[in-house]
Amino acid sequence: MPGFKYLAYDLDGREQRGVIESDSARLARLSLRERGLFPLDVSAIQAANDASIGSRLSSGLTRGLSTDVLSNLTRQLATLVGAGLTIEGALTALIEQAETERERQTVAALRSNIREGMSLAEAMGAFPQSFSELYRTLVGAGETSGKLSDVLLKLADYVEEQQTIQQKLITAMVYPVIVMLISFIVVVGLMLYVVPQVVGVFDSTKQTLPLMTEALLGLSKFLQLTWWLLLITGVAGVVFFRALMRREKYRRRLHQWLLRLPIFGRLIRVRESAQLAATLSILVGSGVPVLSAMNAGVGVVSNLPMREALARATIQVRDGVALSRALQSQQTKPALFPPVMLHLVASGEASGKLPETLNSAARQQQRELETRTARLAALIEPAMIVFMGVVVLMIVLAILLPIFELNQLVAR
Repeated sequence: MPGFKYLAYDLDGREQRGVIESDSARLARLSLRERGLFPLDVSAIQAANDASIGSRLSSGLTRGLSTDVLSNLTRQLATLVGAGLTIEGALTALIEQAETERERQTVAALRSNIREGMSLAEAMGAFPQSFSELYRTLVGAGETSGKLSDVLLKLADYVEEQQTIQQKLITAMVYPVIVMLISFIVVVGLMLYVVPQVVGVFDSTKQTLPLMTEALLGLSKFLQLTWWLLLITGVAGVVFFRALMRREKYRRRLHQWLLRLPIFGRLIRVRESAQLAATLSILVGSGVPVLSAMNAGVGVVSNLPMREALARATIQVRDGVALSRALQSQQTKPALFPPVMLHLVASGEASGKLPETLNSAARQQQRELETRTARLAALIEPAMIVFMGVVVLMIVLAILLPIFELNQLVAR
C-alpha cells in the first residue's frame, strides 16, 4: 500500500504533518477528514527516493509510546494473533483501532516493514524508544517458538506490573516531596520578608538583641543580598552534576555510594533484583536460553556495579557455571543480590523449574520493595513535619525574645 505525506489542520487550527498509508490520495484525504483533520496537501512518497515506507514513518517519531498505550497495544495484538489472524492482518486492525496519531503511525510503520519481509521483532527494532531490547528479544523468541500470542500476553502483564510498581513508588513519595517543598517555601518566605519587618521594629529602641535574634537577622540579610547568587549557583550545580554523570567513572562512584546507604541502598538492590528476576523469568519461560536471557537482563539493570557484576556472572554461565553459583560469586558487602533470590534460583535449577522460581523471586522482591517504600514514606512524613516545626519555632523564638526583654525593661 503506498504512503502519502500530508499537511493538515485540526479542529483547533493547529498544523499537523505526518505520513499515512492509503490506496489513493483521495482515500487518504477521506481518512484524514474522518480523523477530524482538514488536509491542505497530500502527496505520494516515491519508492525510488525512499528505502521504505516504514523508515519514512519512523523518522518522524522521536517519542515512544506511553506505558498504558504499549500495554494495551500488546494485549490487543496477542488477542488478534491468538485468534488466528496473521501479523499483518492484526496490525491492520490495530491501525483502525488506534486512538492517537503516534500509535497509528507506529503500527503503520510496523506493518510496512513486515510487508518488506522483516519479522515483527526486526520491525520493532526501528522504534527503540517504544520497544525495548527486552521487548524485542521476547517477541523474537515467541516468533521462533511459534508461541507469539502467549509471549505477548506475558509481555502485557510484565509492562502492566512494572507500571503498577512505578506508580506505587511515585504515590508513596508524593506527600513527603510536597511537604518538603512547602517547608522550603515557608522558611524562605519567613526569612526574606517576615523576619526583617518584625525584628526591624527593635532598631529604634537601640536595644541589644539576643544572640539568636542577631544570628537570624544576619542569615536573613545574607539571603536577601545573595539569593540570586545562590539561585545561579544551584542551577550551575545541577548542570555540572548532569555533565559529570555522563562520564561512566563518576556515575559508577555515585551508584556505588548509593548502594552503601543504610536504607536507600537496600531499596535500590531490591528494585534492581526484582526487575532482573522478572525479566529472566519471562525470557527463560518463553524458551530463551539462560545465557541469552542474562545478556538481555544486563540491559534492564541500571545500577552500574550491579550491571557489571551481572555481566561477569554471564561470562561464567557461558563457561558452564550454574546461574545461582555465578551470581553468588559476585556477592560483595553489602550483598548485591538478595540471598533469598539466589536460594530460589538454585532450587529452580535443581528441580528443573527455573522460570517458576524466578517468578516467585521476582514477586517476593516486589512485595519487599513495596513494603520498604511504604515504610520509608511513613518515616519521612513525620520527620519533615517535625523539622519544619523546629525551624519555625526557632524563628518565632528569635522574634519573641526581644519582645520579652523589652517588656521586662518597661516593667522596671
